[in-house]
Amino acid sequence: MSVPCFVRMVTRSFAGGSKLFRPAVLCSCKDTVTRKMSSRRQTDHLERTANVHRDMELFPARVSDIIKESDTVKRLRLEVPHPDFSFRAGQWVDFFIPGVETVGGFSICSNPGLLQREGVIELAVKYTHHPPAHWIHTKCSVDSQVAVRVGGNFFFDPQPSDPVVDLLLIAGGVGINPLYSILLHAADLLRHTDGHRYTPGHTHLCYSAKNTKELLFKSSDIEQELQPYTISGRISEEELQRYVDSERTLCYLCGPPPMIEKVSSDLQRIGLPGNRILFEKWW
Repeated sequence: MSVPCFVRMVTRSFAGGSKLFRPAVLCSCKDTVTRKMSSRRQTDHLERTANVHRDMELFPARVSDIIKESDTVKRLRLEVPHPDFSFRAGQWVDFFIPGVETVGGFSICSNPGLLQREGVIELAVKYTHHPPAHWIHTKCSVDSQVAVRVGGNFFFDPQPSDPVVDLLLIAGGVGINPLYSILLHAADLLRHTDGHRYTPGHTHLCYSAKNTKELLFKSSDIEQELQPYTISGRISEEELQRYVDSERTLCYLCGPPPMIEKVSSDLQRIGLPGNRILFEKWW
């Protein structure tokens, strides 16, 4: 059995460079763990993540731009001017809205380099009736004031001395957000290799959505810089086996829980050890 979806498999090379770059890379941080899979009832973001690491400092942010990413997804650019604010690629933020009691939880889809260069982060938020997402789609405007707090154990923060691995990123729907942040961070590292920074290995991205309209970031700068190819089909064991080396591959998964459980099982069946499969479920 395979997961029905539209699959975007990408093999790419950076313009002006000779290194092969197939979307994404490793996270060798010791704080990154494989989260136990379990069936859970629908719960509030703060309740679901109560035992997950988060920074306790809250930072003010201003909405500087709102971009229609798809028919159901809006991408926010948030200016976070405080010099102490930082995050690791793949992490999320607690999202505080004045006058809205419910706290949102949204993965950052931009990379740390954008924060360093421009002082902004980006969030791609799908429309739902959940109060924070509903506010973003119906009331949020440029210059809206919010606050954010960083959290999450699912991230990519390689150090120069870390061993190089080949990374397989597998995303479903808006689960692409943290993996896209990792992809962009890997691209930054590859562009600015100077002998004192980590150099990414070969990487692959498998990205699925209900239909092509739901595929995000199609018009981004990195899409224009890289040369992709696209196929329609399913994320099958046979397809995954092409990108798995039991000793070199580290896999990140993010998407609906049933997809994660199915793909994780497939990966282990084709020989990838469970401790080399990291995942984050979104609800």
